[in-house]
Amino acid sequence: MTTRHAAQQLAAHARTALGDGPFPPPRGWTHMGAVICDASFHARRKYRSTLLPRLERLQEAWPDAATVRGFRARIVGEDLAVAMDFNAPRRVATAHGITDVLAANSIDTRAQLHAWLDHQAGRTALRTVKGVGPKTVDYIGILVGRSQVAVDVHLRAFAAEAGASGLSYAQLKAAYEEAAVLLGHEPGGFEHAVWRHKSTAVR
Repeated sequence: MTTRHAAQQLAAHARTALGDGPFPPPRGWTHMGAVICDASFHARRKYRSTLLPRLERLQEAWPDAATVRGFRARIVGEDLAVAMDFNAPRRVATAHGITDVLAANSIDTRAQLHAWLDHQAGRTALRTVKGVGPKTVDYIGILVGRSQVAVDVHLRAFAAEAGASGLSYAQLKAAYEEAAVLLGHEPGGFEHAVWRHKSTAVR
């Protein structure tokens, strides 16, 4: 199946399942501790009921962690698993790894990370962290306000319903981006509309 054909199928299914929109993109976070923890802890979690309240509590408890520098200072002296109320050593390690990569590249704020992700070098640097694949890199972009697509299980399920299955991550991402153009939506808004639709359906 070509990317073009998959995009057409996605667009057709979206018109039926989602309507015409508008589809506002997610706003993400301005608090860099929340960005890093969202990216590190979100996989296979129920987002609204499980992860979101923890991220909101983290921001309240650690206002000084709004920058990478501030977050890094916090996790040097405090247990992130306790702060997030998750016994998840691998995800804690991923959060530490992302933090270290950002700090090593002088990335401290949402705006800096947003701009850094324009460059392949930035994306490649994040991929050096164990547990960070292409989907997580794209998701980090969404968390700092970039209008893009991160293909997760919900987007794959929607694509399967549309008859667009068996594609690689890169192919399906491109198909969603092209479908957004066909529908006249921003990629980030379209992606988020699909995610909301499917994540609600499986609750």
